[in-house]
Amino acid sequence: MVVNIEATLRSVASAIEAAEMMSGREVHGAYTGIGGSHIDGINSRGVVAVTGKNRETREIGRDDIIRVLEAARAVRIPMDRQVLELIPQSYIVDDQKGVRDPLDMIGVRLEAEVHIITCSVTGAQNLIKCVNRAGFRVEGLVLQSLAAGRAVLTGEEKELGVALIDLGGGTTDVLVYSEGTPYSTTTIPAGGIQVTSDISIMKNISFETAEKIKLEAGSCWEGAFEEDEDIIVPGIGGRPPLPIPRSEIKGIIRPRMEEIFSMVRENLEKLSLSRPLGGGVVLTGGGSQLLGAAELASSVFGLSARVGSPLPVGGLVEEYRNPVFSTAVGLALEGSDRADFGGPEGNESPGREKTPLLGKLTEWLRKEFF
Repeated sequence: MVVNIEATLRSVASAIEAAEMMSGREVHGAYTGIGGSHIDGINSRGVVAVTGKNRETREIGRDDIIRVLEAARAVRIPMDRQVLELIPQSYIVDDQKGVRDPLDMIGVRLEAEVHIITCSVTGAQNLIKCVNRAGFRVEGLVLQSLAAGRAVLTGEEKELGVALIDLGGGTTDVLVYSEGTPYSTTTIPAGGIQVTSDISIMKNISFETAEKIKLEAGSCWEGAFEEDEDIIVPGIGGRPPLPIPRSEIKGIIRPRMEEIFSMVRENLEKLSLSRPLGGGVVLTGGGSQLLGAAELASSVFGLSARVGSPLPVGGLVEEYRNPVFSTAVGLALEGSDRADFGGPEGNESPGREKTPLLGKLTEWLRKEFF
């Protein structure tokens, strides 16, 4: 959530200015990621009678698909919330379940199972206001965990079922895929800041020093480092430097990380999944860089776990193949799709070029740097 509009718009302006300088292009708008504890996801179902392109054959047309999605969207939500994403999971044509694309199929009754993601109206408006006041327009709001999943998850993992855990600073976003589509969206109100705060309080050091220690020497699993070396903490106010055994840092980090993973596991256990998560757990975000994070996650969830970095899409691969940039890369991919096909539903807009924007960017990078 935006808690300081002036500071946020300065950050937005600074980031886009840097992007303009590196790319040599002028920016007017941006696809903006949104996340936090105000995000919530629900599953819904809609049903309509097929009118069809041909009344005699009852062929399902695009109008029927749009109507059934609108019917599924008609759920009661509080006045202070808005629909952020509506994602079709599967369709049912008469009694035939598991249909991915019902277009041109013949039927009398069409049902749609969808996942609806909602957010706080004020949270969304404050974010849009920051981008607008920085001098840019918001082309679209995209759920951050959805963008991260787009960047790091494989199609096979989504089909088997996978839990994407985006370990951010203040929150941990969880997106569960089942049979290829999003099934559950939840947010845990704890993240990397709590880990840093624990180190700061337990060792009586500044927050900035604790963050540096966490990033450079932190771990949450036995065997993550070979020797129990000392970490030298600079003294304050002329005091001598203070040595802290690395094992003590691990002893502070691990309980908090276990707590976060346990909270996620409790949420997963409440889901009525049709099959186990065969794709396991994928960690991404800044918190996933902690040594031993994947091993600890595997132990807590009893599933295979890996750290997810953005999949190669061309350009400066080594620069962005880092879990920290998962959401940013996902926003670029999602924005490219929406710009080319006229929105999240994938409906092509007339007059749009069919060359993906990301492909154009890759081509330019190759000309300039390679």
